[in-house]
Amino acid sequence: MPDRLPHDKSCLIVDDDQPFRTRLGRAMEKRGFDPILAESVAEAVALINEHAPSYAVVDLRLEDGDGIEIVNKLHEKRPDARAIILTGYGNITTAVAAVKAGAIDYLAKPADADDVQKSLLAPPGEMPEPPENPMSADRVRWEHIQRVYELCNHNVSETARRLGMHRRTLQRILAKRAPM
Repeated sequence: MPDRLPHDKSCLIVDDDQPFRTRLGRAMEKRGFDPILAESVAEAVALINEHAPSYAVVDLRLEDGDGIEIVNKLHEKRPDARAIILTGYGNITTAVAAVKAGAIDYLAKPADADDVQKSLLAPPGEMPEPPENPMSADRVRWEHIQRVYELCNHNVSETARRLGMHRRTLQRILAKRAPM
């Protein structure tokens, strides 16, 4: 797959989760990309204005806006750029908005670097190969609960209310490790 990389291998990675952003940056570097890391919409837009990268991996929800703004800005500066959106809290509406903005794929977090690479390098108009090890249904559920919990500022009662579950059930789920 690395032989399909264009000459310019710059890859903007935008995520407000610093450990994830750093891990994905290292993994993409090992796969032949030149990662450029940013943690916010403002920082990403400034980097795009300096030098619009060939590729972008952008989190949908950031503290100062959303990743769709970044994809729009990237395509203004460099129409041939290939971008994918990552999200821990996806739905059909945001997936459609991401594709309309020019994202070539929409992946659930935490995305595997191999899946990110496959999406970025898939020939235009073709779908990337399905993931080798997709997340289990239990893991997807756990990720969704964690995301809602985070959005509720770690308030167990509010999270339980929004998820429509009993508070004690939620506490038991939060106390366990993530399923594989």
